[in-house]
Amino acid sequence: MDPTSPEAQAELARRHKAAATTVMGLIVATVLLAVVAFLARPYLTPQDNAVINMAVRIVILFLGIGAIVWRRTKFQPMRLQDIFGLAGVSGLLKTLERTTIQLAVLGAAIAAIGFIATLVTGNEWYTYLASAVAVLVFVYCYPTKSSWLRTLHRFSEPEAEA
Repeated sequence: MDPTSPEAQAELARRHKAAATTVMGLIVATVLLAVVAFLARPYLTPQDNAVINMAVRIVILFLGIGAIVWRRTKFQPMRLQDIFGLAGVSGLLKTLERTTIQLAVLGAAIAAIGFIATLVTGNEWYTYLASAVAVLVFVYCYPTKSSWLRTLHRFSEPEAEA
């Protein structure tokens, strides 16, 4: 399928909308978790726990860096070129959508871990920290339609023969 064909453009629009809607929905959910943590402050009883403190910070850091590594690995040009060669435009768009959604779910997991730590320890700053990292992951993985279109055109151009 040619990336400029109406079918390819329709699939691009459909998959991009699904990925962008998912990311935006999870951003809203993350912000709502932070609001809930803020509103729940009077009802939380602070309990200092050094083990949970370090564990949560390490897990949030690990997942945040892991999201960057995951995206860079999944969007390597050689990998995308192989996917295009094997599955064509449809396979490439499916890979872009699936990887974007995986990264968004990773960001949502970061926010959820922070919120759970807030509920366990009574310290709302876990939710704030985790939400900030999650929003950074969401911004990093947010799919721009122009970048997906550039990717399609990059891998669909015929190789120049030397």
